[in-house]
Amino acid sequence: MAKEDDHSSVKKHIAPMDRCAVHILMGSKSDIDIARRAARVLEEFEVPYSITVASAHRTPELVESSVKGSSAKVFIAIAGLSAALPGVVASHTRMPVIGVPVSGKVNLDSILSIVQMPPGVPVACVGLDRGDNAALLAVRILAVSDRSYSDRLDEYLGRMREMIYRSNEEVLDG
Repeated sequence: MAKEDDHSSVKKHIAPMDRCAVHILMGSKSDIDIARRAARVLEEFEVPYSITVASAHRTPELVESSVKGSSAKVFIAIAGLSAALPGVVASHTRMPVIGVPVSGKVNLDSILSIVQMPPGVPVACVGLDRGDNAALLAVRILAVSDRSYSDRLDEYLGRMREMIYRSNEEVLDG
């Protein structure tokens, strides 16, 4: 699928901040491909989401207003380099925050910035560039209190299991 199609797909599905269940924040527009991975998973589960570009260092007021103005039950914060965004988001909400470190020249920087949060400011962390896993974790969190997400998650996990069984058969028969 072309990038323009991905972009229009994301734009078509974005919910207003006051009506989203998951809010994706990214430190810069260069993180859009990772946000798209998260968006595709959220769309599959029919989770309303918002996306905001806001830098922890260059626009801290936008981060704060975006978080405080959001109805999100879960935040996904995508950031590279010093990766302060997930921690800053967590400082403005009691909702769960999932950090997605962005790969770069020195991958350890963004990973450690998200994983090594101080006491009292927990942030979950998924693997480098794994917007898809961040969205799945968000769905799992939502599923704790929403049966429809729980049912969809059961169906999704069943499809994943079936893929593995089919792969196993292909390897053994191939």
